Amino acid sequence: MTVLMQTPPPAAQNTTMLTSHDLYLFNEGSHVRLYRKMGAHLQIRDGVTGTSFAVWAPSAERVFVMGDFNGWNKDSHPLRARDSSGIWEGFVPGVGNGCSYKYHVVSRHNGYQVDKADPFGFHHETPPHTASKVWHLDYEWHDEEWISPCWIVDAHSRRQQPFAELP
Repeated sequence: MTVLMQTPPPAAQNTTMLTSHDLYLFNEGSHVRLYRKMGAHLQIRDGVTGTSFAVWAPSAERVFVMGDFNGWNKDSHPLRARDSSGIWEGFVPGVGNGCSYKYHVVSRHNGYQVDKADPFGFHHETPPHTASKVWHLDYEWHDEEWISPCWIVDAHSRRQQPFAELP
């Protein structure tokens, strides 16, 4: 786990990874790369290293991010609702790779509150623990030999040819 600061300041409210086009595609149900925007993403914002968080909680009155970086304090890092999309987001400085976290969701219905793992999380604790983990995706693959050449069948001539040779 990498915690860059002892006590991270509250989540920054004026940051977003979602463009208006992302929200349009999300609301339409056709965003095919949503994993790049939702969940936890390591970033540098205005020279500050931390993590951006985004989660969909359409029935929430409030949403917070908590974890080992803030002593699992349910109220210290509130997220901001993004328009009427149901998406809540924020940037927490100092939260680094390997930090465990969950979302604390306060519902609009009967004051129901629940702690949830990240449905877009890239890494999670080993059971019986249930938290998500901030995780970088900077893995360099070395599988070129295995995936190339990629062969396909030409539908007209019914012969195989390498993918790179297609017109």
